[in-house]
Amino acid sequence: MSNHQRLDDGMRWRIVGKLEAGQSQVQICREFNLTPSVVCNLWKQFQDTGSIERKPGQGRPRATMVTENRYLSVIARRNRGATASQLSRDLYAATGTVYQG
Repeated sequence: MSNHQRLDDGMRWRIVGKLEAGQSQVQICREFNLTPSVVCNLWKQFQDTGSIERKPGQGRPRATMVTENRYLSVIARRNRGATASQLSRDLYAATGTVYQG
């Protein structure tokens, strides 16, 4: 698990409002207990796009759904020596889903 927490939209707008009012980034970092890079990146994003919206997640889409992940977890715990191929076959037999993991 990571140590950071995500800023909600309300806090993001409060930070941008303080920056627009002329408060320094250092003061805002202290007030909100944030690292300078968070405030700097938020300000740059706002200046470039006029928005504080987070970008959608990037990366490869999930190959399995939440219920299939739970099922894989259960059968893997029952059979600790199972290989990925065996788990894939078990998942396919149970759900008809082909697991590419």
